Amino acid sequence: MSEAAAVEERVEEQTDAYAEVSLGDPADVEAADRAEPELPAPAPRPVAPAVDVLKGRIKVADEVVEKVAALAALEIPGVADLGGDLERAFESVRDRIGVGAKRATQGVQASIQDQQVSIDVTLVIVYGHVVMDVATEVKVNVARSVSRMLGMRVVEVNVTVDDVRLPGQDSPAEATPTS
Repeated sequence: MSEAAAVEERVEEQTDAYAEVSLGDPADVEAADRAEPELPAPAPRPVAPAVDVLKGRIKVADEVVEKVAALAALEIPGVADLGGDLERAFESVRDRIGVGAKRATQGVQASIQDQQVSIDVTLVIVYGHVVMDVATEVKVNVARSVSRMLGMRVVEVNVTVDDVRLPGQDSPAEATPTS
């Protein structure tokens, strides 16, 4: 028998005993109280306040939106990399000299205003994929992911295709520097 069931059974027995004794002599009530100690009253459970009553703010930084958008864009087949020429060149140099790691928000900028988000994504397409199809999929996936994960209304997603990665062309992160 589980502990909860045992406690419940004892409470029922005490209630029945109290009801029988309370109809009789007051001396019997004292004897029943001495015979079995009372269980402590269960502590009342704290009730969570309703959402509309709970005060406080939740602020999401632009960088959080940018990371979510970047990951959503990279999920789409045909997206080779994020960022414009200058950003990718800078990351390539930084990677070769071994200073820091690639920024997770590269190629993505977000602007939040009154729980509404506008996002700009700059990307590189893999050669052989239809540019407009990939860009449309990126746009939809970014909007869906940001909306679902952050609970914000995405008002616009602007996609800029900056380059095409040719077959056999390694990404800067995959390239190994020659000595």
